[in-house]
Amino acid sequence: RSLGSGSVSIFEQSGEKWNPTHIKVGPRAEGFDLSPDEKEIWAANAGDGTVSIIDVPSKKVIATVNVGTQQSNRLKFTPDGKRVLISDFNTGEVAVVDASAKKVVKRIKIASSVAGILVAPDGARAYVAATYDGFVAIIDMATLSVTNKIATGRGPDGMDWIRGN
Repeated sequence: RSLGSGSVSIFEQSGEKWNPTHIKVGPRAEGFDLSPDEKEIWAANAGDGTVSIIDVPSKKVIATVNVGTQQSNRLKFTPDGKRVLISDFNTGEVAVVDASAKKVVKRIKIASSVAGILVAPDGARAYVAATYDGFVAIIDMATLSVTNKIATGRGPDGMDWIRGN
């Protein structure tokens, strides 16, 4: 997948060979995620405030949804697949989308700019990187509100879970 290409690529292995399928989505596609049931890929299109929904088995765009973002940056499903979080780099908000209704249910103001998103494995919290403001916001997913902030220093973005022993 490439930001400039407006596409998502699926690579399937056949023996030693990798077979790519390039799927045209929207302008400046950036953040994307595979639904927990592995049936859909949602790609956030930074160029026009939409999300392209790809049916994985057919490898085709089955819907394009206007989520009204200015510059979508990252997109993450909750572990139960019921919600999708999309960071809007320009507004510093996270758009919370009801995955089945395909509608924004809330916009949460975090900071001047947001990027990386990480949802806890239990789905209770989400962590959102406030890139220019030097912190990670903690969102309570039951109330859809910011409950705390973790100071990080300059430029937080990508995050992941590391399980200890």
